[in-house]
Amino acid sequence: MNRSEEILKRLAAEYADTKSALHYKNAYELLTATILAAQCTDKRVNIITRGLFARYPDARALAEGDIGEIEEMIRTCGLYKAKAKNLRVCANRLVDEYGGEVPASMEELTTLAGVGRKTASVVLAYAFGIPAMAVDTHVGRVANRLGLANSKNPVMIEKQLCALIPEEKWADAHHWLIWHGRRVCHAQRPACGACVAADLCPCAFKVQAGKDKGKQ
Repeated sequence: MNRSEEILKRLAAEYADTKSALHYKNAYELLTATILAAQCTDKRVNIITRGLFARYPDARALAEGDIGEIEEMIRTCGLYKAKAKNLRVCANRLVDEYGGEVPASMEELTTLAGVGRKTASVVLAYAFGIPAMAVDTHVGRVANRLGLANSKNPVMIEKQLCALIPEEKWADAHHWLIWHGRRVCHAQRPACGACVAADLCPCAFKVQAGKDKGKQ
């Protein structure tokens, strides 16, 4: 077993019971929640969507919603005006072109307002069970620090991770990496002492040390 395989094995064991932090019941709810999650915590999104989904239970209801009301309901979410516009434009497209259903392909999803490759990958993997590797800031940071990837480009990171990880594990690996980023491999002060892969990590105990040295 090589270094990358051992790292992934340890992360799989450490985060075996983790799942998406977003609350959703179907593809429409997951798509909406993931759009809202850009530059916003999942905890805040879950608070917002509790009322939003009660008021707009499907794409048709959201498409017919008042933009001012939508803005008010998601106001505590960052970039709420742009997100409200994207949500309604997206919902209208779903109704007009897909009968109110969320499409299940990367090509179609990424043509929707507010949907990039990361959001599309989340929807494909968790709403439809289609293998996809979503790369957000946590996944990108952790993958690079652990030496599983060596790029700042999310698409390139996605390709590198997909080459390392069996297709049937892509969705699981996304969770391993994202939860490791949230719990241990923080952006500013990674808790390397608590990392299950510290002995295999080329950046272990160096990130904060480098920052501290720069302050001297």
